[in-house]
Amino acid sequence: MRFGFSYVGLIYLFMLMLPNVIWTKNQPKDYEKYVGDENKVLLAMERIGEVLVSCVVLIFSDFNISSWSEWSLWLAASFVLMILYEIFWIRYFKSEKTMRDFYGSLLGVPVAGATLPVAAFWLLAVYGKNVVLAIAVLILGIGHIGIHLMHRREVEVSL
Repeated sequence: MRFGFSYVGLIYLFMLMLPNVIWTKNQPKDYEKYVGDENKVLLAMERIGEVLVSCVVLIFSDFNISSWSEWSLWLAASFVLMILYEIFWIRYFKSEKTMRDFYGSLLGVPVAGATLPVAAFWLLAVYGKNVVLAIAVLILGIGHIGIHLMHRREVEVSL
């Protein structure tokens, strides 16, 4: 692991944050009804994971593009998942913005808005051979995907 600025990490964070900033003005109908009673352990893991991933992905240069090799396929796969994440958001912003739209799947990936970026960052950790990011992503994934799955179940029950 090498300390240093990661421009790839910055690009990923930009791809992650931009739709979320737009989302703040486009939240799904009835969203407030569901977020009030989130599991506190999952919420803590999500918040800790968000901070850790955001910091780690910027301070290790392991994620920057080096010479092309078979190992670079991990980075390519990770980037494809981030593109799919952007497609998820485009689809959501064009939808009626319901809870079902927000917690929906994309190409068979359940709760795509949570699963795709977590998987992308996991593959980025593999590409960079960075255990610190892998641990941070694991913490984030348990919290973030867990919360999204809980909300999806609640939405399905209320329909």
